[in-house]
Amino acid sequence: MKIKTIYEDNHLLVVEKPCNIGVQADSSGDRDMLTLLKADLKARYNKPGNVFLALVHRLDRPVGGVLALVKTSKAAARLTAQLRQGDVERGYLAVVQGRPVPRAGLLEHYLVKDEAANRVRVLGHDAPGSKYARLEYRELDHSGERLGLVRVRLHTGRSHQIRAQFAAAGYPIWGDQKYAPAVPGRQIALWSYKLSFGHPTKKERMSFLCPPPDRAPWNAFPRHNYDLIKK
Repeated sequence: MKIKTIYEDNHLLVVEKPCNIGVQADSSGDRDMLTLLKADLKARYNKPGNVFLALVHRLDRPVGGVLALVKTSKAAARLTAQLRQGDVERGYLAVVQGRPVPRAGLLEHYLVKDEAANRVRVLGHDAPGSKYARLEYRELDHSGERLGLVRVRLHTGRSHQIRAQFAAAGYPIWGDQKYAPAVPGRQIALWSYKLSFGHPTKKERMSFLCPPPDRAPWNAFPRHNYDLIKK
């Protein structure tokens, strides 16, 4: 599998994750990003023994876009601390069914993960195991009243958060086979377009951008709208 490298140095590896591949090994036995990238590093640098490579954040299997990994334990500790402190900015693009009202705002819910079904439910704050979820969004463009292109910034990092929250708000993500009416053959229109954090050793802010693929439903919107993600 050809995986695009966005940035690499002695401490970081930032790549474009393809859709429909897990970030780490699971019970399915399918190939995963962590295993593939470790094998690639081992081959490219002719490294003996095990290769250190770790995830600092995760993307759902069907979701593609910017994914950052760390190549040293020092980087792992420092980026984990940034995540915990809310210093890592995670930006997403999504195509939702319908147009959000208002066109920009906040979504706040309490989510409960159903591990057996691998699904998240929106419940009250007093539900056992519930976790607070918050995101902000802004509509960038629309295709009639049928589809809206939204930019999303996460304030919390809950499992399936964007998918569950937009579905609960009445605007499920196009192609989501789990939280929207299933349409066979559709690929979920949710994309990790931006990741920004402080470099673990250089002490400078770094931002990585990755536009969504030029296919349906993304190509229903003029490409110039994707320039807005840089602002």
